[in-house]
Amino acid sequence: MGPDLAQFGIYANEAPNAMLTHPETTTLPLILEQHQRIAFIGNTLLDRAQNFGHLEASIQLAHPNKELVIRNFAWSADEIDLQPRPMNFATVEQHLAREQSDVVFAAFGFNESFEGLEALDDFQERLSRGLLNFKARAFNGTAGPKIILISPTANENTAKVPAADLNNSRLAVYTKAMELVAERMQVGFANVYEATQKAMADMNSDLTINGVHLNEAGYRVFADALFEAVFGKAAPQPNEELLDAIVDKNNQYFRRYRPLNTYYYTGARNKSYGYLDFLPAMRNLEIMTANRDRRIWAIAQGNSFGDQPVDDSNVPPLDEVAESRGANEWMTPADELNAFRVDPRFEVNLFASEEEFPEIACPITMRWDAKGRLWVSCSTTYPHVYPGHEPNDKIVILEDTDWDGKADKSSVWADDLNIPLSFELYKDGIIVSEEPHLSYIWDSDGDGKQDSREYLYTGFGCEDSHHALHDFIWTPDGDLLFRESIFHNSQVETPYGPVRAKNSAWFRYSPASEGLITFGSYPNTNPWGVTFSDWGHHVASHPIFASAFHATNPAFPEQHPRASGIPAYSGVCGHEFVDFPMWPEELYGGFIKVRYKPTNRVEIHKWVEKEDHFEEEYVSDLIFSENLSFIPVDLKYGPRGAMYVSDWYNPVKGHAQYALRDPRRDRASGRIWRIVPKGAQLQDPPKISGATIDQLLDNLRCDEYRYRYWSKRELRDKRDPNKVVAALDAWVAKLDSSDSRFRHHQVEALWLYRSLGASRPELLEELLSCENHNARAAAVRQLRYTKGAEGVPFNPGLADNGLSLKKATELLKKAAGDMNGIVRMEAANAASYLGNKDSLLAILEILKYPRQEHLNFAIRCALGSEALIRHWQGSDKEINKSQASTLENFYENWDKGNSKKGILLDGGATESGFDRQKDLFTIEISTVPERMLFTVERFTVKSGQPIRLLFTNPDATQHNLVIIEPGMNKVVGMAANEMAKDPSGVEKQFIPNVPGILHYTGLIDPNDAQVLRFNAPDTPGVYPYICTYPGHWFMMKGEMLVE
Repeated sequence: MGPDLAQFGIYANEAPNAMLTHPETTTLPLILEQHQRIAFIGNTLLDRAQNFGHLEASIQLAHPNKELVIRNFAWSADEIDLQPRPMNFATVEQHLAREQSDVVFAAFGFNESFEGLEALDDFQERLSRGLLNFKARAFNGTAGPKIILISPTANENTAKVPAADLNNSRLAVYTKAMELVAERMQVGFANVYEATQKAMADMNSDLTINGVHLNEAGYRVFADALFEAVFGKAAPQPNEELLDAIVDKNNQYFRRYRPLNTYYYTGARNKSYGYLDFLPAMRNLEIMTANRDRRIWAIAQGNSFGDQPVDDSNVPPLDEVAESRGANEWMTPADELNAFRVDPRFEVNLFASEEEFPEIACPITMRWDAKGRLWVSCSTTYPHVYPGHEPNDKIVILEDTDWDGKADKSSVWADDLNIPLSFELYKDGIIVSEEPHLSYIWDSDGDGKQDSREYLYTGFGCEDSHHALHDFIWTPDGDLLFRESIFHNSQVETPYGPVRAKNSAWFRYSPASEGLITFGSYPNTNPWGVTFSDWGHHVASHPIFASAFHATNPAFPEQHPRASGIPAYSGVCGHEFVDFPMWPEELYGGFIKVRYKPTNRVEIHKWVEKEDHFEEEYVSDLIFSENLSFIPVDLKYGPRGAMYVSDWYNPVKGHAQYALRDPRRDRASGRIWRIVPKGAQLQDPPKISGATIDQLLDNLRCDEYRYRYWSKRELRDKRDPNKVVAALDAWVAKLDSSDSRFRHHQVEALWLYRSLGASRPELLEELLSCENHNARAAAVRQLRYTKGAEGVPFNPGLADNGLSLKKATELLKKAAGDMNGIVRMEAANAASYLGNKDSLLAILEILKYPRQEHLNFAIRCALGSEALIRHWQGSDKEINKSQASTLENFYENWDKGNSKKGILLDGGATESGFDRQKDLFTIEISTVPERMLFTVERFTVKSGQPIRLLFTNPDATQHNLVIIEPGMNKVVGMAANEMAKDPSGVEKQFIPNVPGILHYTGLIDPNDAQVLRFNAPDTPGVYPYICTYPGHWFMMKGEMLVE
């Protein structure tokens, strides 16, 4: 990497900080000088402002000849001294120094205010320290910056969120405190709280999207108020051309400042391809941003350009990237189908492909609507958007109008999305992942095309575009569940306070209240795939039985521990339980799963109940493909009982293994496969679109999960909730208690009540004490949603089950003593949501009963949650010494037993004295969690020397260690990759049968270890060692130097 490109990398460990200087005093009205550079920093208030442009436009119009440069460094939920960032991402101060900022607009106070009035003094001290740090830095190289501190805006009550009632009294106090700090620190202060509160007093006003975050009308009010406070006069009003130019400039700079895939730009994987994947792009984005600065200045000076694009002729082409390892074979759809090994009980046909419908290139997520149409998200932008291109990803609707098993109609519903990894249908559109945003896009005029977009929340992690927000699914009780995986840092500002998660977590979003919570944060890999069982157990890939991972999180940025001994996998993408009657009877109750690494297949599994969990049991393959370009990434039942597989068909697979800009990435192919049992008579689906409320309620009696799923979605989104609740009351009253599915029907009703914002505590209590343990477990889950629960920070409106906290805690204690382990596991989870002392004591009851790994893990996470740990640890613990001792013993013993490393440090047996040899060389090599690296990349031994090598795997993925002859690493590595085409590759530990392999471990499970004992070769040389799990060898490598 030459210096010409190196200058465009901005890294925390390298970027300079501004020199210290004498602090400047800022007085208002502010006077700006020619060519000054202005920076926006702080929270979502200024982060979202870049999407509208009003504040920047007013500043530019008021100074048309000053040629001001404005850059936005704000970040959702930032606080004055809490600013989580991706690994090695430069600080705000480092960015201000690079941009040579003269003036800083800083918006803080909103997120800090959720600490309450009792934290006001501490906040003022934090704010003072932060402002002093900024004042004392010469970001422009000569003098300290002028600083304008911006108060929070007022909140307004909306139909969903009583934000004004929740927050305004507290925000008013924090605003006054900020004004006092600003005066003391001699910085400018803009009180926009009072101006926005006045505007919101108009009952006809609608200035926010959720009571907190401003919409376009709100940003006009905000810009006018801030401009007048800072410059002492009324703000000039911009035209649409200027606003559009500013938004365009902000988009280009946002991609420079906050690019996707930052783990490959600033983080641990930037050495392989980062410099060519990113630095030329950063250079070009800076040029394009400067070009748009000039366009903005010209418009502010009175010029107009109409539809003429910005002149980017000075932008050089991107440097070429290296093609590393070979790509997989590309096949036509017909040849790919012929390469499938299909279970003889089934038939597979091509439902749609790029040949008939080129718009479905690169399909990811599939969802069926109430009309029996298949919606597919497609991303040719993935894995990254580069300079000169705009995101143009699609939502495509496929229809099989004659029911012949092949799509015959395609409609592009949306064509401007940015890597829509996952989505779910909602009302007149979809909620979709557009990292860093959770977006709602919809069709406002009913013409079959998306025309409206709202970023519901922003601030989700962008470290790796493969597993940013994904796995969208509606929970049985009506919330949107999704997750992000390793590397990611998320901090999201909500009306109920900031929500933060680090390095993988689940999220739960409630559209009815705009509530967002995070839970189940623990170190994992990059898994895909999520569904719910018949009784509402959460099923995923990492872990399989995800219900055991629902405890609320520890205090940020901590995570729950890894879970040794609990099945969990990456490389799989979807699950669907078999519940259609025309499928083979022996498969009923199990599920189908798609896998894309290390082998490419569609798998059949049983779903087996154990004491405290369910677990999968692999049966066979429904489809196995030797063509590794087959990448199944989603599967769903269709309305008639056929199953559909989304095939991201691509010869290039992986971020770490190939450059993001590798030209061999296929952006034209995409297939949807259809699976049906041979000779099956597919069934007619129940009516959903246009059905009456009573018809939709009767669909809840269906055995087929998807019929119930689609019907509940229709009832939530398309029907009057008051009428649905009334009809549901009548439906429940008529249920037949002799029906074998009676308890399940009641549970479905309980879920639907909650999704409609209603509660029936008498039904909940009946189910909590009924004879069916699955129903009891489902009912215990509903105890989480108790009004006044203390476990979820700021209690973000996750509905109300109708119970008092006292009553819910009493019922929890009873569930803690249930004879069924799964019910007790749900009680442990629920304790972390209720979060009070008595719910902690319920866990003591659980400890009296037998436990297996899943229940133990649920207890460990509940005890370690921020909600409960305060009750039993530290000087302020609220339980007696004996109770605390019992919990401490469990906690410590679990942590000790979770890792096998301590037991294996001696490597087991001494192999008949091998370890007693005088010149024995001992070494421990581990995997680096989440980074596909060995901890030791080179070690030196003598020829013939005895070696004892302890290989430990603290990672969440299987790995091995294979020592090979000099120069053979590529031969062995590529042969191992080919083993992904062999169904028995895993059984063979992915050790290829080729010359050159000297010594090897087996595939080592997470938190496991193995000892190798061998003598070093007699011939001196450099002997590579690699991991031969397919796709790993290129990254996971080291050298044994024999002297």
